[in-house]
Amino acid sequence: MLALRLPPDVEKRLDNLARKTGRTKSFYAREAILEHIDDLEDLYFAEQRMRDDPEFVSLEEVTAKYGIDPTKPDEK
Repeated sequence: MLALRLPPDVEKRLDNLARKTGRTKSFYAREAILEHIDDLEDLYFAEQRMRDDPEFVSLEEVTAKYGIDPTKPDEK
């Protein structure tokens, strides 16, 4: 179980979305959490790592270490 307090404008938007789509507010809250939890974890753990070991590593060091050419876009 999870209870959230949202700013009134966000609550209103969520109410409108739920009403217009026939889904629950809980459905959309769950979807938002599932969509963004990976990014939040990455950010939190990166910030924690910087606090624990603030050694600076340059982009050039990272790209050289992993053989990445920063001038070429990812190929997918």
